[in-house]
Amino acid sequence: MAQHIGLQILLGAHQLRSPPSALLPCWELLLLSTQRKDDGPGSLRDGCRRKEPLWIVFEVSGTIHLRSFLSVSSYKTIDGRGQTVKLTGKGLRLKECEHVIICNLELEGGRGDDVDGIQIKPKSKHIWIDRCSLRDYDDGLIDITRESTDITISRCRFSQHDKTILIGGHPPQSSDRCIRVTIHHCFFDGTRQRHPRVRFAKVHLYNNYTRNWGIYAVCASVESQIYSQCNIYEAGEKKVAFKYLTEKAPDKEKAGTGYVKSEGDLFTTGTQAGLMSESGEHCKFHPSEYYPEWTVEAPTAKLKKTLQHCTGWQCVPRPADTV
Repeated sequence: MAQHIGLQILLGAHQLRSPPSALLPCWELLLLSTQRKDDGPGSLRDGCRRKEPLWIVFEVSGTIHLRSFLSVSSYKTIDGRGQTVKLTGKGLRLKECEHVIICNLELEGGRGDDVDGIQIKPKSKHIWIDRCSLRDYDDGLIDITRESTDITISRCRFSQHDKTILIGGHPPQSSDRCIRVTIHHCFFDGTRQRHPRVRFAKVHLYNNYTRNWGIYAVCASVESQIYSQCNIYEAGEKKVAFKYLTEKAPDKEKAGTGYVKSEGDLFTTGTQAGLMSESGEHCKFHPSEYYPEWTVEAPTAKLKKTLQHCTGWQCVPRPADTV
């Protein structure tokens, strides 16, 4: 759904093309050579706070230990291709921003109350998170709340974690009905729950591989509509993939759950879908309302192998025009 992001960027066989140049400002290339510092000239934090549109790339590999959340302003691409760049300590915060791409980073070991790998709130839009590895944070790995919308999470790997992806923060925040998110070609490797957990939002899940969850795979709560398409659900001890939670919106008399429509999903190793009988009928959301076409693969052993080996941070070079 974040297909209107303004920077042309090549990732494997997939490409986002920029709209006509008249619609967006020009992008400047920023090469970070001393990015292992938390702050100061030449640091990632310094680049992300600047107001002009920047495509940020890295000259050397390294670990950046963040002492506080790193705020990302609008029209930024953080591109880790060509290096191994790991963020630890805290995470990224996308607050009231738009047109942001986060590509080929590792985020690990965030500590503290309410410390997420990537926080997207409030009212941020047109965000793309691609080929990132996220694990071991004290709170969530990705939180999308408070009217943030048109967000795509693709080819990411999630591991060693409890609360993975939250979409829609709290039942009183009914304004989150505007949220739209696409999650595709991601690998949820033994994370306990929230793949994702959704309130109010419309979410398209396709071609993801979720295995050995600890509580559930996907949770639909108050008014959420989840379209699950050609995913692979592979249970461990906990067999039920879809869970429903009842919560009350502030402008409704009765509490209710969300809805899930499953189309072409593969449930293996004794996985039980757990779908409510009327859930699919009440899920009126269809992705074609928001983007005209997308390519879906069959949930086969080949797709499973691809997602095991080709998600998260990848050893791929920087594009030629940034070298």
